[in-house]
Amino acid sequence: MKCEQRQVGTVDVLTPIGALVDEDAEQFSAKLLERLRSSSPRVVISMQEVPYLDSKALEGLLAAADELAERALHLKLARVTQTCREVFSLTSLAERFRFFESVEDAARSFI
Repeated sequence: MKCEQRQVGTVDVLTPIGALVDEDAEQFSAKLLERLRSSSPRVVISMQEVPYLDSKALEGLLAAADELAERALHLKLARVTQTCREVFSLTSLAERFRFFESVEDAARSFI
């Protein structure tokens, strides 16, 4: 699984590349949870390179959202593809996340 990481100000931006399914979904989820367990979990997931995600990816994203909820924070997703938005909607999980049109808007939401 390939995942690019960059900084926008003080926010880490993770950009998984490719479908988040099976082992790739598990690897990304492990990387995300590791990052969120730091003292400053300011993370945005940029989803523009993810054409599809499966139930393992959804479970990982929910685990990350739960981890952040314990700190009264939300998991922020930017540039989510239409297919992935439909998955979130069909599974009634969209309300568990914060969606943004751009990475910059998501990063600014931490202020």
